[in-house]
Amino acid sequence: MKRIVVLDRDLCNPKKCGHECAKACPVNRKGEECVKVANLAVVDEPLCIGCGLCSRKCPFHALSVVNLPHALNEEPIHRFGENQFALFRLPIPVKGVVGILGANGVGKSTALKILAGQLTPNLGKYNENATNWDELIKFHRGSEIQDYLERLSREDIKISYKPQNITGLAQIGKNVDEIAINPELFESLELNNWRGKNLSELSGGELQRVAIAAAISKEADVYYFDEPTSYLDVHQRLNVAKAIRKLAENRYVVAVEHDLATLDFLADRIHIFYGEPGVFGVVSKPYAVRKGINSFLEGFVAEDNIKIREKTVFEEVMPGKAKKKAVLISFKNIHKSYDRFDLRVSDSELYENDVLGIFGPNALGKTTFAKILAGETPFTGNVSRKIKISYKPQYVSSDFDGKVSELLKNAGDDIVLKLGLDKLMEKTVKNLSGGEMQRIAIALCLSKDADLYLLDEPSAFLDVDQRIAVAKMIKSSGRAAAVIDHDLLFLSYVAERAMLFSGVPGRSGSTEFLSLKDGFNKFLKSIGVTFRRDDETKRPRANKLDSVLDRKQKEKGEYFF
Repeated sequence: MKRIVVLDRDLCNPKKCGHECAKACPVNRKGEECVKVANLAVVDEPLCIGCGLCSRKCPFHALSVVNLPHALNEEPIHRFGENQFALFRLPIPVKGVVGILGANGVGKSTALKILAGQLTPNLGKYNENATNWDELIKFHRGSEIQDYLERLSREDIKISYKPQNITGLAQIGKNVDEIAINPELFESLELNNWRGKNLSELSGGELQRVAIAAAISKEADVYYFDEPTSYLDVHQRLNVAKAIRKLAENRYVVAVEHDLATLDFLADRIHIFYGEPGVFGVVSKPYAVRKGINSFLEGFVAEDNIKIREKTVFEEVMPGKAKKKAVLISFKNIHKSYDRFDLRVSDSELYENDVLGIFGPNALGKTTFAKILAGETPFTGNVSRKIKISYKPQYVSSDFDGKVSELLKNAGDDIVLKLGLDKLMEKTVKNLSGGEMQRIAIALCLSKDADLYLLDEPSAFLDVDQRIAVAKMIKSSGRAAAVIDHDLLFLSYVAERAMLFSGVPGRSGSTEFLSLKDGFNKFLKSIGVTFRRDDETKRPRANKLDSVLDRKQKEKGEYFF
């Protein structure tokens, strides 16, 4: 297979077009039927010459024609159907933690479902009724995964699976005490306060920890965690990583993760997923953690001799004291109390063309502070003057009953392209995924004329490339920005100063304004984790707990570099 053609069935609408795809195809014009249109367009891939005219002429951008990497001289491990997504290869479960890293839409969740026995792979033979397990095992003969697939075919393997989307937990009508959870995990994952509560009463982060605790508590041979740190703050992410690493001391664990700092801390080896989102995905060979993350950031998979993304460059020197800039606003004596919670914000200033990174544990008032600045909640104290603020809230939803193109009609082409929204323009807003809605909310925020861009957890649901794209857009906007987030690598990339929240979660919060390095150092010291700078990529890199470097940095009090 030299190329692949994929049709987005949500976009294809032959009743509202002139079948431009079929008319443009050179093979069709010669008398053969490469592209035919009935209820939907169908492309005969063996006949396709890869010109891409059908894709370019489609008024709904429903077709993708992609030439596959030359090194990929093999059949897919699974294909969902004719002109549908194809996955090539599988990651290999081994003892320890296998990390999965890659863009959204290139098959990470599909691979986990196959390995977990929830989806039976078809080796690309989607027309056949059942998978030939003998053929599948023969396909992997001599590889590390052969024994695993043999056991999976015999149903001789116990699997625990934590899915990507955990919101369905809230609908099952149980309380936390009815979920089978190891008592030790109530303490280590800080779930004791939620005992006796119904799952429908819990926040996203609380549901995530319940789902992880339930998955860990099952007796299994292999454990799969699909994006386990979504909704969690840094402290909670590290607690989850510690619990998963403890589980992996004598078990097989596979985890999909977009937070590179957490992945560094969590994994023992890594598979890179690459390809064309929604079209095809390829699984790399296993890498050591550092080599795998660095190869991804370099954007090159050497074994397949392919460039998979643009190289990411981190600044070698962290910002120190803020440069002298014009004051945008100042605030004094800001105080907010409600429902037995008390927030006090230290007096400070925001500067023009300055990016403030806001972080700290959950439930300390970060979102409340954002709402104070955005004028969405009353408070006592003084803000020096009114300014135009464009605010992206923490939780994103929309009841807009129309297409993405209508919602983003005032967003510039540059923003749309950088956030990869051009392929979504014909889709209906209410049918979008969480990650797609997040990118649209960011686009709406950054496209407005404002003095200050205020973004609450913009990295949620985004993959690494999307997070870096957002960071670059914020930095290059020429406007001031305040960014609340839990991804320390993302914050280290985008921010110039730190606003650190501390206190007692759910009861009281207070703030400090610090240099970025001092803010990270103080926060990491409070949770007992150290970071060093990677020699090759210059990215912040988490040290394994109690490693030689971890102990040395703690002795010096240098928790961040």
